[in-house]
Amino acid sequence: MVYLDYSATTPVNIDVLDTFNKVSTGFIGNPNSLHKLGVESKNLIDASTKQIANILKVNEKEIIYTSGASEANNMALKGLCLRYQKRGKHIITTHFEHSSIYGPISYLQSLGFEVDFVETDENGIINIDNLKSLLRDDTILVTIGAVNSEIGILQPINEIAKIVKENSQAFFHSDFTQLIGKKECSLDNIDLISFSAHKFFGIKGIGVLVKKENVDILALIHGGKSTTKYRSGTPCVALIASLAKALRIANENLKFYKDIKDNNNYLKEELLKINDVKINSNEKCIPHIINISVLGVKPETLLHALEEDEIYISTQTACASENSYSKAVLALTNDEERAKTSIRISLSYKTSKEEIDIFIESLKKNVNNLRMDKNENN
Repeated sequence: MVYLDYSATTPVNIDVLDTFNKVSTGFIGNPNSLHKLGVESKNLIDASTKQIANILKVNEKEIIYTSGASEANNMALKGLCLRYQKRGKHIITTHFEHSSIYGPISYLQSLGFEVDFVETDENGIINIDNLKSLLRDDTILVTIGAVNSEIGILQPINEIAKIVKENSQAFFHSDFTQLIGKKECSLDNIDLISFSAHKFFGIKGIGVLVKKENVDILALIHGGKSTTKYRSGTPCVALIASLAKALRIANENLKFYKDIKDNNNYLKEELLKINDVKINSNEKCIPHIINISVLGVKPETLLHALEEDEIYISTQTACASENSYSKAVLALTNDEERAKTSIRISLSYKTSKEEIDIFIESLKKNVNNLRMDKNENN
């Protein structure tokens, strides 16, 4: 098997799973309970939170546990905008965000919020001057993801955060789901940060919203004691401990960034040898994600053909209608054909050159076969 879909989800690290199992059986008390077992569970949560906060260089009180990045994004956008709506109802974002950003934005629009999309350059990087021009007295929120999940575009988040702070009273949120655990990053000047454990070899079902102390939000889930007033419900001790473990390991594995970049360069060189393959990811993208378009081949058909060879990639248009396309690729390339035929290959420190070779050979074979079938049917 060749797994090249790490940006969708990562396999659980065996040490992380071991932590989850040990905590599940060894810490059975509800952390909200006052007896000894409850206190032991709460103490483990507190220790885990301290580790996470130290790695991220934030305050422990700023950590809010969620079920994942989608909940964290919803909590950040809805919670903040509804809390401060008397100050303004203007939101700024980009055309490269995840659906868990667009979903709550659409909901907020139904409540009367206004949305502007900041312009981007040929590499998908936001135009700072345009961002400045869009900022208004009633701008309540700017939400721009650190890394686009489909193409891998890495935004200059710290520069953006500084611009927002210096030129407005708006709050700044960033979805760090595709950056945490992959590259060193700073959370300075960012009011709200979202991420999920399963993107860096953690367990599905646990994520974080970092909410800086000077920011307030309305809770989405009410009732019941928890680790914070912003998210009610019995905390899952095992998931929280496993998140801390996964983040520690991911932080240690940042040293493999150059190896991933080398594999990225090698893969691109091989892809360029295949006719009608266009690489959509550019030099401004993280090396973990390579988005390509195979012109003349339906992405969902190619995905399933590769699956027959036990090779796993991703596409945003799988099982979609003939008129579907990748909005992110279209926004970047302004090419509808490339937007309709895009697929995503995502790497990790576990990816080997041998796996890339296997993928390339299978891709060549399947692309040729699919084009032959198409010509025969025409």
